[in-house]
Amino acid sequence: MKAHHYRNVFVLVAFISSMLLIHGCGDKESKRGRNSGTSEQASAALATYVAPGDLDEYYLFYSGGHSGNIFVAGVPSMRHICTIPVFTPYPGTGYGFDEESKKMLGGFKWGDAHHPAFSETDGEYDGRWLFINDNANGRVARVDLRDFKTKQILKIPNLSGNHGATFVTENTEYVTSATRMSVPFPSGSYADVTDYADKYKGILVGIKVDPDDGTMAVGWEIVVPPFDYDLGDAGKGPSKDWMFWTCYNSEREFIEGGKLEVTASQKDKDFVVMVNWKEAEKAAASGKAKTVSGVKVLDPADFPGLAYYIPLAKSPHGVDVTPDGRWIIGSGKLSPTTTVFDFEKIQKAIESKDFTETIDGIPVINYASVREAEIPIGLGPLHTQFDGKGYAYTSLFIESAVAKWKLPPYEEGADMSQYVVEKIPVAYNIGHLCTAEGDSKSPDGNYLIALNKLSKGRHISVGPSIPEAAQLIDISGDNMKLLYDAFTEPEPHYAQMIKADKIKTIEVYKRDDPLSPKNPNAVWSKEETKIVRNGNKVEVWMIVVRSFIAPDVIRVKKGDHVTVHITNIEQTRDELHGFAINDYNINIVVDPGETKTTSFVADKAGVYAYYCTNFCSALHQEMQGYLLVKP
Repeated sequence: MKAHHYRNVFVLVAFISSMLLIHGCGDKESKRGRNSGTSEQASAALATYVAPGDLDEYYLFYSGGHSGNIFVAGVPSMRHICTIPVFTPYPGTGYGFDEESKKMLGGFKWGDAHHPAFSETDGEYDGRWLFINDNANGRVARVDLRDFKTKQILKIPNLSGNHGATFVTENTEYVTSATRMSVPFPSGSYADVTDYADKYKGILVGIKVDPDDGTMAVGWEIVVPPFDYDLGDAGKGPSKDWMFWTCYNSEREFIEGGKLEVTASQKDKDFVVMVNWKEAEKAAASGKAKTVSGVKVLDPADFPGLAYYIPLAKSPHGVDVTPDGRWIIGSGKLSPTTTVFDFEKIQKAIESKDFTETIDGIPVINYASVREAEIPIGLGPLHTQFDGKGYAYTSLFIESAVAKWKLPPYEEGADMSQYVVEKIPVAYNIGHLCTAEGDSKSPDGNYLIALNKLSKGRHISVGPSIPEAAQLIDISGDNMKLLYDAFTEPEPHYAQMIKADKIKTIEVYKRDDPLSPKNPNAVWSKEETKIVRNGNKVEVWMIVVRSFIAPDVIRVKKGDHVTVHITNIEQTRDELHGFAINDYNINIVVDPGETKTTSFVADKAGVYAYYCTNFCSALHQEMQGYLLVKP
C-alpha cells in the first residue's frame, strides 16, 4: 500500500512547490480556494495524498449516530467510500425495502448507531465482522466484512439505552452491552420515577457470538443498581476474562424537574464496573439463574466473584484497557485527571477482599489499593487510545484537544504532570478518538482520528445544520501533526481503523459458492422465470441482466398480494441492477449473483412501469416492464 501511496509523490511535490510560489505573493487575507501555503502544509498534503487509482492503507469505519448507518472512508486520504445501512432504511442500496432487510429492521425506522467494533482473534482485528450498537432501541447488529452488509440485528430484552456497547472479547467469545438509562425490570414493567432508587434497574449483557458464522444470541444478563452504565472495553492478555464499563449517577436518583446533570454529580466519585465473563457463563449454565423475557438473568448477590465496582472520578464516560491488558484507564468528565488502575493490584485486592462497601451484592474495591496514578491530563477527559509505543492519547472535550501521555511504569513519588508529553488542539469539542488498530493488542501508531462534535467555520457554509468534523492526525513521530479536515454526516460517535489488507471482500455472489448457500428462490435463466397465481396471491420469479428484465409484464388484479423474487444473474464485478415500480414505493438493488424478495399489495388499479434503477450499460434505459393491475 505504501508503494502505491508514494508512487506519484514527486509529481505532487513539484505541483505544490509551484503553487506555493505562484500564490505566495497573492492576497494574504484570502481564505478560499488555493491559498498561500507553507512547507508544513505541503508536507501535510503529501502525507494524505493517494493518487487516482492508488489505494488507501486503512479502512475507517465511522458510526453514523442517529442516521443509523456506518460510514466507510479510506486513510490517509479520508475519502468517503461507501455507506453501510444498518438500523435505518437506505434507498441508495434498497436496504429496508426487500423482505429480508425489512425483517431484520423489525419495524423500526431508525436507530442510533454509536460504537463499531471488529471481531478479534487473539486480541487482533481479524477482518471478519463488524459489530455496532443501537443506543435507542436496545439492539446490536453484525456486518459481514466480506460484502459490507448487515447480516443480523439482535433485539436485547430488558435493556434500555444500549450505550455500553459494542466491545469485543479477545477471541470474539462475547460482545458487550449495557443499560444507559435504567428502567423498571423486566421490560414492560411500570413504576413511577419516585421509586427510581428501588424499582429501576440497570442491565449488563454478554452477547454470545458463534465462532463460525458470527450469529449472535444473548448469553446472560446481570441485574445491577440503577446507575447510568456507559462505555467500556474488554480485557486483553491477563485481563482477557473481564469486561469493564463506566457508570455515573451512583446517587441512584432521578428527581423530576431536578436536572440529572446536578443530581447525578453530587458524589466525588462514580464507578468502573468489572464483570468476569467466564464466571457469568458458568453461572448462567449452573441452573441457578432465573429466566426472564427468555434470557438467563443473574443477581450478583447470588454469585460472588461475578462483578466488582472500582471508584473513579465523577461522571466518567469511558474506560479503556491498554494493549498489554495490564492497565485500566478511566476518566471522569468533571475531573481534570485520567486514572490508571493496575490489573495486578485489582486481582490482589479481590483475593484479599480489600473492599470498602457492598452495593446490591457487588463489592466496591478500595480505590487507594488499585490506583497506579492520577495523570493531570486536562479539562473534560473522555476516551483514550494507544499507539503501541508506550503512549496513550486522551480526548479533552472542554479544551478541544488531544493529550499524549506516557503509560507506566512511573517513578515513585514523581510529579505526574511530567508524563503529559504533548497536546494538540482540534476543531472543536472532541468526543471520541481512534488510532490505527488502537483497540487491538498491537496498535500501529501511525494515525489518529479526532471525532469532533463541532466544525463551525472550518468549511464553506451549508446553513445552520453543520456537519461534524473528523481530523486526521499523524502520530508516527515524536510530535503530533494535524494533516486533514474531513466532514461527515450526522453523527459519528466512535470509529475503528483497520489495515486494508485484513479485509477479504468478495466481488460477486458466485452461483455455486459453498460459502453463499443457494437462495431457494433464485432463477438463472429466462426459461426459469415464471408467474404463479394461488387465489389472490401472485408470486413472480424474475431475472435482471444487461439489458432486459424477465418477465417484462406482470398481470394482477387489484387487491392481490404480490411477491417478486429478483435474481441478478450477472457474474461480473460491479454490475448491480435495481428494480423499482413507479408509484408503488418499491425500490430494490440486487448485487451480481444475489436474489432479493419484495412483497406488496396491488392496491392501485392501472398500468405502472417498472425499471432498473442502477445504470448498467448503454441500453440501461431499455430495462423496463409493466405491472398491469386490473380493476
